[in-house]
Amino acid sequence: MRIIKHLTLVFLLLVCLISFAQNPKWEKANFQVSGNCDMCKTKIEKAATGIEGVKTARWNVVSKKMKVKFNPAITNTDKIQQIIASIGYDTEKNKATDEAYNNLHHCCKYEREQ
Repeated sequence: MRIIKHLTLVFLLLVCLISFAQNPKWEKANFQVSGNCDMCKTKIEKAATGIEGVKTARWNVVSKKMKVKFNPAITNTDKIQQIIASIGYDTEKNKATDEAYNNLHHCCKYEREQ
């Protein structure tokens, strides 16, 4: 009977440790992303949330500020900004290629810094 109690206690301890180990520590970050409209918003947020490790992504059309929540063990803001730039939107750290920018819908073409 005593052995069963000890085994049950060990089992419960292992279950607790496993469940705590699987809860990622989410990190938040903000950065600028160029764009113009709600179509931009949809594309930018979809690109960011499509990255493994990104939990949430919200882009504000007025302020051009991107807010992301991500697991730093899986991804980072550099990668997130690279992916957003790859679809045509300049970020704080990455400039979209001219080809990607030119592929944007006409209403999404923001004024670019030289």
